[in-house]
Amino acid sequence: EENPDFLKNGDVAIVKIKPIGNLVLESADKNPNMARFAIRDAGVTVAAGVCKSLTAKKL
Repeated sequence: EENPDFLKNGDVAIVKIKPIGNLVLESADKNPNMARFAIRDAGVTVAAGVCKSLTAKKL
């Protein structure tokens, strides 16, 4: 499905995220060890993944 409103447990997707704070992350092709991330909400891991690409923002 293209552009679903939500993902269920076990679903796999390519998503865009916009962090609300500073984040240290690198794309998997440049440094696989710095490309992994987890998203937590209220102490529960709600998503995990690998960064395929990113757009850097000047601070």
